[in-house]
Amino acid sequence: MKITVLGAGGWGTALAVLLAGNGHQTALWSHAPGRSARIRLAGENPRLPGVPLPPELELTDSMEPVRDSGLVVVATPSYAVRETVRRAAPLLQEGVVVVSAAKGIEKDTSLCLTQVIEEELGGRGKAAVLSGPSHAEEVGSGAPAGCVAASRDQGAAELVQDVFMSPRFRVYTNSDVLGVELGAALKNVLALCCGVSDGMGLGDSAKALLMTRGMTEMARLGVALGGRKETFAGLSGMGDLIVTCTSIHSRNRRCGILIGQGRSVREAMREVGATVEGYYAALSAHQLAEKAGVEMPVCQSAYRVLYEGESVQAVADRLMTRNRKREVDESWI
Repeated sequence: MKITVLGAGGWGTALAVLLAGNGHQTALWSHAPGRSARIRLAGENPRLPGVPLPPELELTDSMEPVRDSGLVVVATPSYAVRETVRRAAPLLQEGVVVVSAAKGIEKDTSLCLTQVIEEELGGRGKAAVLSGPSHAEEVGSGAPAGCVAASRDQGAAELVQDVFMSPRFRVYTNSDVLGVELGAALKNVLALCCGVSDGMGLGDSAKALLMTRGMTEMARLGVALGGRKETFAGLSGMGDLIVTCTSIHSRNRRCGILIGQGRSVREAMREVGATVEGYYAALSAHQLAEKAGVEMPVCQSAYRVLYEGESVQAVADRLMTRNRKREVDESWI
């Protein structure tokens, strides 16, 4: 199958390498003029060092390969998804499957990214999402990993499953698109929080507390918005949460560590040097929680630090001195 991956960052490159290795005719598009030529000359993408690019992988700054692609993968940062799909839409074949491989929520609308894609497609194609615990560095080098493909169209989800599956990359299907996307976005907020905890030197027990209660918040909001609780126990929920909150590869965790060590939010994001999706998702989580009337103390703490300038010590103290609670509240299930 002819497949175009839109977005030549580390994750888009890793997916393109995987797809080419699966025998698909794959093109990797970069938005920056001349960047593809520089990547081709180097033989690897500086955003994914140490991963050689297969010679059959097409590197391009043009969207022309989209015209005859049976599948299009959008692997840009979340803030660029709408504009990228808008540019690609006139070139797409009727009925093509467009896969969001980005993890986030659109800033100004609080829409999940498949919803953004569907708006821009205007009925021309089908939207799907690929998500789960999968760092670009590991997928690109062929380390074992697994994801979930979700779509409201079962055939579209199964197509994504078929083209990405390999002996080193398992893909499961799910019809709960909202739950899968919310898990993918909100775990970035929690990874920032866990990074802050690490940067403050609060220990493993504190991080486990944040992850566990954060998982409860993710599921609570997801169910309130129409997702299924069990989705958050899967790869796009608990799986992605674990890897993003604990891995050295996690940009969100790295950013949180710097904030916990005393850097300002802006300084930390600048030092990470790449998109920190949890920063944007914290605002969306705040807005969605208020709209749905859902209590999310961990995510709200992230919002206060990132957008209101509260100190990390103040929000940590507030979390630890909240009123006594039952661990399991069945009222929202």
